[in-house]
Amino acid sequence: MILELRFDRSRPRTWMERAIRALSKDDTAVQIAWVDDSAPKPAGLDFLFDLERMLLKRGAVDGSRATSVGVIDRGSSAGQTADVVIDFSSELVTPTGLSKQRFKPLYNGIAGENGLLQAILDGDLPRIDIVDESRSVVVASAYPSAEAAQGLSGALDTVMARTITLLSGLLSGGLAVSDQHVSRRSVDAAEVRSPVPYVLAGLTRSLAREIYRLCCYSPHWHVGWRMVDGGGVWERGDLSGVAWRVAPDPGMRFYADPFPMTWQGKTFVFVEELDHRVGKGFISAIEFDQTGPTAAAMPVLEESWHLSYPFLMVHDGSLWMIPEGMASHEVALYRCVDFPHRWERHATLLSNLQLSDATVTEHNGRYYMFGTLWDGAGGYSDTLAIYHADSLLGPWHPHAKNPVLIDRSSARPAGAFVKRGDRLWRPIQDCSEGYGSGLALAEVVELSPDAFRQTVHRRLKPSQQWPGRKLHTLNRCGRLEVIDGTTIRPKLFPHLFVK
Repeated sequence: MILELRFDRSRPRTWMERAIRALSKDDTAVQIAWVDDSAPKPAGLDFLFDLERMLLKRGAVDGSRATSVGVIDRGSSAGQTADVVIDFSSELVTPTGLSKQRFKPLYNGIAGENGLLQAILDGDLPRIDIVDESRSVVVASAYPSAEAAQGLSGALDTVMARTITLLSGLLSGGLAVSDQHVSRRSVDAAEVRSPVPYVLAGLTRSLAREIYRLCCYSPHWHVGWRMVDGGGVWERGDLSGVAWRVAPDPGMRFYADPFPMTWQGKTFVFVEELDHRVGKGFISAIEFDQTGPTAAAMPVLEESWHLSYPFLMVHDGSLWMIPEGMASHEVALYRCVDFPHRWERHATLLSNLQLSDATVTEHNGRYYMFGTLWDGAGGYSDTLAIYHADSLLGPWHPHAKNPVLIDRSSARPAGAFVKRGDRLWRPIQDCSEGYGSGLALAEVVELSPDAFRQTVHRRLKPSQQWPGRKLHTLNRCGRLEVIDGTTIRPKLFPHLFVK
């Protein structure tokens, strides 16, 4: 197949090189066509991008950096008759008479870089729609997450990274095609506000964050727990009921991602523990009885890379853990050999990928693993991938529609699956207001090796019942229900602030 990418000649950027690499397959040759877009760039845009890279990213190159047409052309084949066209320009095309399949990304309904900039300057990352221009319908959509978006240049890079992810999934036969009617508009040059106030405000916020980090450990996560008789969060649909209590921490270390487990007559809450002075997480366990924690956290699993999210599962009479170890580019399975202290690595379930928060359930005789997949650029919390197997030990196979969902508000796992009667539910992170900003309760209404649908029923935010800025894990074992969130923890005498 010959795939033609149409770019704006006046705005060659390094994200275009990424697009060529991502969309070039064994059976797909990519060629470039340059469009002379009449829409001018906002004054001083590239200077502002360079300023952000210097002050926010210490000079690191991202997809927003200006390059040259010649550099982009080096990554493509010579001009041929294209089978499929992807048009990144703001050029409007009438569907009448189109003889080939032609896709165009829209950003809040507007095409081109100016449309994307306008959406970001409006205050948020936009919805991405891929339009099949031959039929004037939206065939795929995404809502990118912003945790990696530093400044205006970082926001542009993040959105373009997820646009490429969306297009790659669409062309490979993944993603459920939506076929929604397209609502689009053009943006006049006069409508694009000056980016200067946005960039200056972003630099000011970054300075304020750095000052805060000089004074306080950030982020500082803590674990909430309560003993519940009867209905908890899943039954109530909120955080009300028995008051939440905070598991004490040592002050300069935090606890996050709590997973409770009763095994061999004892109950422990497994957590990510991170020493702010070191910056690398490991897995610890806190013993509980019916009144709460009975001892300090004890380390139970550490690797040379960061570990977090200690998902636990009982299978074939043994207790298993799948901690997140994204930096290792593997998903590893550990078996408990001496509860809770000793764990042995038993198998590598997946490799050559970066999957966060792997969460497994058994459904209709098959095992399914959910996690957010990161392809090297953009946010970490918006791209849901599913894998399936006959057994927990594998082999694991990718879902036919991977990535099954790109949505910052309903992709990333937030705890173990819950079965209520014959219905399957999962807690999910709602990152629409930032990483870990809230939870959602979703029902998985369809799940098979080639289909997936979920319905979000409730969204939960930090509140009077659980104050703070974050809420991103929900689990329960028997009467013990656990959540987590962030709090302020000054670096000076941090032990004075330990509850």
